[in-house]
Amino acid sequence: MTELGPGRARWVVISALGVVMILTWGSSYYLMTVLAAPISAATGWGLNAITGALSAGLLTAALCSPSVGRLIARYGGRPVLATGVIALAIGLVLLASAPALWVFWMGWFVLGAGMAATLYDPAFATLGRLYGADARSAITTLTLWGGFASTVCWPLSALMLEAWGWRGVALAYAGLHLCLTLPLVWFVLPKEAEALPPILDQNAPAPSPSRTEARQLVMMAGLLVLNGLVVVNVSIWLFKLLQAQGISLAQAVALGALIGPAQVGARLIEMAGRGRHHPIWTMIASTGAIALGLVLLASGLRLPALALILYGAGNGLFSIARGALPLALFGPARFPVLMGRLARPALMAQAVAPMAGAFVISAMDESTTLYLLASLGAVNVALTWAMWRSTRHPLHR
Repeated sequence: MTELGPGRARWVVISALGVVMILTWGSSYYLMTVLAAPISAATGWGLNAITGALSAGLLTAALCSPSVGRLIARYGGRPVLATGVIALAIGLVLLASAPALWVFWMGWFVLGAGMAATLYDPAFATLGRLYGADARSAITTLTLWGGFASTVCWPLSALMLEAWGWRGVALAYAGLHLCLTLPLVWFVLPKEAEALPPILDQNAPAPSPSRTEARQLVMMAGLLVLNGLVVVNVSIWLFKLLQAQGISLAQAVALGALIGPAQVGARLIEMAGRGRHHPIWTMIASTGAIALGLVLLASGLRLPALALILYGAGNGLFSIARGALPLALFGPARFPVLMGRLARPALMAQAVAPMAGAFVISAMDESTTLYLLASLGAVNVALTWAMWRSTRHPLHR
């Protein structure tokens, strides 16, 4: 049971979580986009070692995520998210004070634990526990907030970098977490009574998933893994892939800027639908748009703007579908635990994606890399079609 408290409106809770998403994503997942090169220049540490620390953090998050899901199911999101924010702050302090590369890596291990407890998956699980089957619209709204993480934090990080250096940026984000993010989590998120969902009830056997549910869970994990491989590689290598097609760096930057507005626009369209359609259709639209955008980009038809708009729109919808679809398929009681389980393979894929992409580009070429990414997008379309079939024609237990 949730104790919402007087005046604790739903929009207030979602808005608070939205600010939390912007700062947690911006100070962890997106941090090295701005800081990797300055850190390397200031310390002499290699770029591969620095970005490898981020991969180590993502692997740590993957290992911690199932436990985070179980804790949210048991105790609610507030204490888990608060602990995650504290872990982020400690990790950032370790980065800022790191005298050697191994301390820098230790900071990322702590940051990884914090990411497991603060990014989309635990936030979605928290909303699922708070609002049950009605959490879909809250998830959609939260992704709108989260979509501004890079828009807000990349310029903010750059400004702080110029003023205080990279160590000052890490310390500033640690301070923001302790002075802003943590109070938002602790004082705005509703306090939830401790619960023991049926799946965790020690006095009753956990219900076995049906054959349909087991297949859907595997397919959902596959969707998350393949999407993680695609999105991370596009994010890291987009400019290089576009330049290999004869597009200048300035043009590539301008084209890349289309992705963010396309993501937000697609999420606004989804929000306007007010949940009148099953989220499987959101997933179908998402994977279809991503695949079509990647195919256009790889085909050499000289339609990069359209390709990136389609890709961005699909990626924006995917952030919604990854939370709304498991909620619809498996129900709110099991949702926090299952989100934690699904986060593990997704984060592991994101951790290995940069190295895999670098290997393919160096061993083959940019054109082959684009074809491979388009192929992964096409496989995700096939997986989505199979999941749609399973919802239309469920198997017997």
